[in-house]
Amino acid sequence: MKIAIAGYGAEGKSNYQYFLAQGYNLTIVDERETLPDAPAGVPTILGPGAFEKLHGFDMVIRTAGLAPRKIVTDGMIWSATNEFFAQCQAPIIGVTGSKGKGSTASLIASILQADGQTVHLVGNIGVPALNELAHIRKDDIVVYELSSFQLWDIKTSPQVAVVLMIEPDHLDVHKDMAEYVEAKAQIARFQSADDLVVYKVANQYSEAIAEGSAARAVPFQSDAFAHVQDGYFWYGEQQLCSVDALQLPGVHNQDNACAAIAATWERLADTESIARGLTAFTGLPHRLKFVREVQGVGYYDDSIATTPGSVIAALAAFEQPKVLILGGSSKGADFTELATAVAAANVRAVILIGAEADHIERSLREAGYDAAHNLGANVTMQTVVTQAATLSQPGDVVILSPSCASFGMFKNYADRGDQFIEAVTQL
Repeated sequence: MKIAIAGYGAEGKSNYQYFLAQGYNLTIVDERETLPDAPAGVPTILGPGAFEKLHGFDMVIRTAGLAPRKIVTDGMIWSATNEFFAQCQAPIIGVTGSKGKGSTASLIASILQADGQTVHLVGNIGVPALNELAHIRKDDIVVYELSSFQLWDIKTSPQVAVVLMIEPDHLDVHKDMAEYVEAKAQIARFQSADDLVVYKVANQYSEAIAEGSAARAVPFQSDAFAHVQDGYFWYGEQQLCSVDALQLPGVHNQDNACAAIAATWERLADTESIARGLTAFTGLPHRLKFVREVQGVGYYDDSIATTPGSVIAALAAFEQPKVLILGGSSKGADFTELATAVAAANVRAVILIGAEADHIERSLREAGYDAAHNLGANVTMQTVVTQAATLSQPGDVVILSPSCASFGMFKNYADRGDQFIEAVTQL
């Protein structure tokens, strides 16, 4: 079989190694002009328009961020997600949403591990699924974090589909919100009546996705299923544990925990595993993580927050006065709701950076907020953090929660967060 590996980033390299081991005839395709890390002697198709030149291949394995519509071929378009779903013998719990996917998937894995089960956490969380496939037994459980890019063209849905809150995101890649939601909906579209769809109540998009599934529907944060009441996690009328068992700050993380409880409930041998699992997970890097306290000011790295809703959740996690660092490259977001939230919250100052700084500043002004400091795109993180330290007072928190992508100033959100941590360390 003649296969094109379309896109040669981290997932593309994983795809290459997997299909190479199957003995197929491979060609690497990428829109970059050169690929210094491509294996010697392997055929390549490179440069602008490369994905439109794929006639003659039996199969094109697209990397997640490559839109299927950009591929021109007379063969079949496939993906790592499709291949994994087709070959994996273990049950799969899939998690999607606009924010909280990584934390929820990790909480699910932590609860199941606390219950003594063997769990494989893969996908958008940073572990290419095909790298793990050979190590998975049929009695194990897979937790798969799924972005809209991975779901775009899947042919199979997981046995448990978890749909968190959905809001506008990735509109720099998807044509519009309808296409984005349509991609997300794939997680539940092919489910059967024996499957489960766990979804966020009072979110029109997640509710619509659940309604389109043939699976049993479990709304989390509803009284009949997993919810928070009087400082405790409950499942229906059964009290489980204090919310203090959860090591992550913010009401939004209580939502994530409820989703994790709902997703694992029917698979647990011991419901006390829930408390142990919630306590064991202390958070992922760059997700509202405490960095350090300097002169009475707490610094938090929330670089993963690339949507307005994520920032609104971060604001709600703290009662203290806040200095907020916003901005970056565009994902097509509307900042109106975020600006209103900033104006209504206890935000002492906003520091704006990146290509979207002016856009966000206009939204803040329209919302009646006038304590923004626009540093633009040509600024170092050290300067940003120094400015934050100057604007803050003892008892405040400084939060890097950008609401934007990182490109233009940083390699990615992790690089942005790492530079923030380093700058705070040097204060």
